[in-house]
Amino acid sequence: MKLPEVLSPAGDTEKLRLAVLYGADAVYLGGGPFTMRQAARGFSEEELPRAAAFCHENGVRVYLTCNTLPRGEEADRIEDFLRAAADAKVDALIVTDLGVLAAARELVPQIPLHVSTQAGVVNWRSARALWELGAKRVILARELSLEEIRVIREKTPPELELEAFVHGAMCMAFSGRCLISDYLADRDPNRGRCAQPCRWKYRLVEEKRPGEYYPIVEDEDGSWFFNAKDLCMIEHLDELYRAGITSFKIEGRQKSAYYAAVVTNAYRAARDRLGEEMSAPPAWAVEEVLRVSHRPYSTGFYFGRPQRGQDDRCGDPVREWEVAAVAEEWRDGWLWVSQRNRFRAGDELELLSPGEAPRAFLVEALRDKNGAPIEIAPHPTMRVGMPCSVPVRCGALLRRRRGRE
Repeated sequence: MKLPEVLSPAGDTEKLRLAVLYGADAVYLGGGPFTMRQAARGFSEEELPRAAAFCHENGVRVYLTCNTLPRGEEADRIEDFLRAAADAKVDALIVTDLGVLAAARELVPQIPLHVSTQAGVVNWRSARALWELGAKRVILARELSLEEIRVIREKTPPELELEAFVHGAMCMAFSGRCLISDYLADRDPNRGRCAQPCRWKYRLVEEKRPGEYYPIVEDEDGSWFFNAKDLCMIEHLDELYRAGITSFKIEGRQKSAYYAAVVTNAYRAARDRLGEEMSAPPAWAVEEVLRVSHRPYSTGFYFGRPQRGQDDRCGDPVREWEVAAVAEEWRDGWLWVSQRNRFRAGDELELLSPGEAPRAFLVEALRDKNGAPIEIAPHPTMRVGMPCSVPVRCGALLRRRRGRE
């Protein structure tokens, strides 16, 4: 059976390039008014063809999100969006609304259709019905167990692809269908503008004591009673593979380029092990997912309903590592990088190259762009050089623990 693809988020051009460099088989991205991640910069109508061409040059597929629930006049504008997608030569459209699906079949029948997780596919009958309506793939609801996925696989056409999330933030609402943000912040989650009020901290006020706020639990930091843990299935990809999953999807178009690189690199290494006798992921790949910003990890609903649901108090995400620099060029024993966070000669960093385990890297010396010796790289994006005896690929990352000077 063909190995599942690694599908990575691409919220902007930098994230796209790093996802491709670090091993994505496909990327999903958005642009315009019909994406569920309006806060991500996305790609304009002019940028999208260039992004798709870059991916295709590197053997990577491009899936364009068109997964909001458009209202009124928004539905009238979908035709231009679909034609622009066809002109850009994207490899698939991710849709939720049945009207959008029908419009895509009529206007751009050459583009395969993937039905979004927002459609809430939880059984084989809906998956088969969507196949009959023209879907090539369904992105399964995150509330499904592995056993339920196996049943869907057994009772649907083998040509129908099944995609499932393997990593990233989990929504506390069913398949992302939530109205809390619309009610509290006038930002409709189903049209890509979620304010994430489930991540806010809440306290209780008694109506006769205005201005006096009490924790909902005995905790001085308040309570996060909606909060979902993050999903992490890197140690269980073999079980998803055997259940019939076609595509391993990583959440995170609004997250950093560093996140896109590190998580893609880890899951690509873990996925590649599925083709070997030893299917357990490399130990370094399991460690890598701890080195990006994250809340406590869980396996979601894959092994049955979590004992305490998805509303455990999680607090703020852990952020222990940051990018110090991005490699631009290696020549004559010197590595030239673009600075991202301050570092100095003598610092111990980590070098993360595509497809490899991270390794220690000592900054023995520094030069500015003109070759003059310097002690510190203090300015964002400044070009600096440092001794390096082995070649390093353009796009490799140098990182450090946060808070070190």
